[in-house]
Amino acid sequence: MTRPQPHSRIRRSAVATAATLSVVAGVAGAAPVAGASEPSAPKIGLLVASNSVTLDRWEGEPGVYLDLGTYVSTDGGPLEFRVKRASYKAPVVAEQIIREGTETRTRTLPEGLVKDFTGLPDFLQVTFDDASGAEVLSTKQTFCPNNASGRIRHDAPATSKYPESCPTNPFTLGSVWGVENGWASNTSQAWYDKPVDLPVGEYTAKISVTEKYRELFDMPDESKTLKVTVREITGEEGGAGAAASGSGSARAKSAPSGHSGHSGMSGHAGHGAATPAQAMAASGHMNHEGRGADAPTPPALPHAFLAGGKKMRHLGDGSGHTDGSRIAPALKPNAKRPTGRASVPDVPKPDLRSLPAYDIGISDGEDGDVPGKDYMVFSANVWNAGPAPLVVDGFRSPGKDLMDAYQYFYDADGKQVGYAPSGTMEWDARKGHEHWHFTDFASYRLLSADQAEIVRSGKEAFCLANTDAVDYTVKNANWHPNNTDLSTACGVQSSISVREVLDVGSGDTYTQYRPGQSFDVTDLPNGTYYIQVIANPEKRLHETDLTNNVALRKVILSGEPNARKVTAPPHDLIDAP
Repeated sequence: MTRPQPHSRIRRSAVATAATLSVVAGVAGAAPVAGASEPSAPKIGLLVASNSVTLDRWEGEPGVYLDLGTYVSTDGGPLEFRVKRASYKAPVVAEQIIREGTETRTRTLPEGLVKDFTGLPDFLQVTFDDASGAEVLSTKQTFCPNNASGRIRHDAPATSKYPESCPTNPFTLGSVWGVENGWASNTSQAWYDKPVDLPVGEYTAKISVTEKYRELFDMPDESKTLKVTVREITGEEGGAGAAASGSGSARAKSAPSGHSGHSGMSGHAGHGAATPAQAMAASGHMNHEGRGADAPTPPALPHAFLAGGKKMRHLGDGSGHTDGSRIAPALKPNAKRPTGRASVPDVPKPDLRSLPAYDIGISDGEDGDVPGKDYMVFSANVWNAGPAPLVVDGFRSPGKDLMDAYQYFYDADGKQVGYAPSGTMEWDARKGHEHWHFTDFASYRLLSADQAEIVRSGKEAFCLANTDAVDYTVKNANWHPNNTDLSTACGVQSSISVREVLDVGSGDTYTQYRPGQSFDVTDLPNGTYYIQVIANPEKRLHETDLTNNVALRKVILSGEPNARKVTAPPHDLIDAP
């Protein structure tokens, strides 16, 4: 799904001197420019864009986000990693890919160093001294190589081939991280990072790469120093940002407590009194195929929508609301309905799989629900393991809020070689949706302890969008998908045709805030249940494998009416409530 470009109160660091690093927008991958030297073992460095920086501390927020203008650079070859887990029973394994001329070798990073897919933990050490020289704060930061980046050499590749963010979905299976040869990547990923409690004032910041990474990547033992000014911004100074941010639904009031939200490309939401970072994630969606030259990398912004900490509200599915990092264009459907005899040729097809449910809680209802009842809400994701994208066009009959849907098939050269009817698309006018949904894409069911069906969610129609990078290590994974943006990818009420795509390696998360995404548990006894997520439940879509479409997540229901509670035990090694 798409989200609008950030408005008034985008928080930017005010750089006081001219930046010495030219940071440009990166787009879909391209080969090195002619004449560039063959990449070899990379030389990795730490750069500072400016000698001084001003950080804004917004009134009512818990602290400041450390967007200090520091970058990790690489020269002589890209800094590249493949990060993967074999299953949810297995730990994350990270490998560095080293390219030396025409040779490629890998080395496995130390066991336990990388525990998830959000980046290299404790990569930077940052300390702040006040005017008297006394240390007032010391903190460590995770480094996501896929952060906002730009070229540091004129003969470096014009574009970066690497993905544009590090996944935060707890059930991610594989990721690719990288800084392109001759590029540098911003160390700040502030809509992932937590704010630090740094009072208004003047400071000297000292930034260095921690010893374990200096030794691992053969980096010099040196630190960078810059002057930091922290200034307070009041609500009045923030202008219209609060109004823009508060335009979502009243869903925040019913958000369950007890577990934290996630941000970035995950598409899943924070709960209750959302932080700015959580609110950016609360949009519930994301996009496919080749990226145009106008598609930017994630901006080097700590967070895009600010309304003052606890005043932040869920933003809904409006224009531009996806992972907080980018807007990608929608794909155009074919000019007309397919003609000729439908056929399903022997060519690569998508492989739809479900992730276990997460962000599970109890709500008093969303739009259209019955007041006074207890609803179990959750986030769910269906992803495409490939090797081909799922491409579905919908064509409308005049005057009808229904489209006929067709799945397309392509040969190795990208030529369409077949199609098959695949059901319908319907217009969903509910607040929080307001786009065209492909019917019977997935189904949610609540099962008893013996796994018999008890309750079926009312939501079985979906706008397909690439919200989450579930596994970018699978064959033909597209690291720069389009269709990330619901408000463009899934059409408007007046649309006569729509193309919806789920690309290889990406998944489509629907958050617990979507109307209809819940189970009525008011009259259910306390005990053990299972949330079942089923991809392609009616088998209307043609896949490479139909045996891996179901995922289960165990939950335990407790409490009293109007005060129900739900807990979700760890799923193998994944402890994601």
